[in-house]
Amino acid sequence: MQPSPTRDLVVGIFVASGLAALAYLSIQVGGMAYTGPGGLELSATFEEVGGLRPRAPIAIAGVKVGQVSRIELDPQLRAKVTLDLDPKLQLPVDTTARIVTSGLLGDQFIALEPGAEEDILKSGNEIGFTESAISLESLIGKFVNDAGLDEGKGKGE
Repeated sequence: MQPSPTRDLVVGIFVASGLAALAYLSIQVGGMAYTGPGGLELSATFEEVGGLRPRAPIAIAGVKVGQVSRIELDPQLRAKVTLDLDPKLQLPVDTTARIVTSGLLGDQFIALEPGAEEDILKSGNEIGFTESAISLESLIGKFVNDAGLDEGKGKGE
């Protein structure tokens, strides 16, 4: 077979485009995204974060408005979650943050519910009203323990 510069160029372009597509898909599946320079950075403190992870989405009415940037312990040994939100958001100071699960066994994310106050949260503020994640293991344990107590009452009385 004769060497052909045109054929080599076409094959090279084809391989390069395939590698670029593979890199793009890897980034999308991994959940990485460039969010641009800084946004509205708020914090929220929770008793239990469950399976919440950095880069988890933050949504208002099902619309993604940001992502979790950090999760760390505060001095009272509670989970402090840093939220990186769209800088155009105007959230009232009585906004509520809840950790919810998408579906029965899906990923966890933070759902924000804006309040009715006129004062607006600024970057660096903390969301005061939070609702922690529900632990499936503790619910099952509670159910099993409660079922055992009910059985014991019926036999002893």
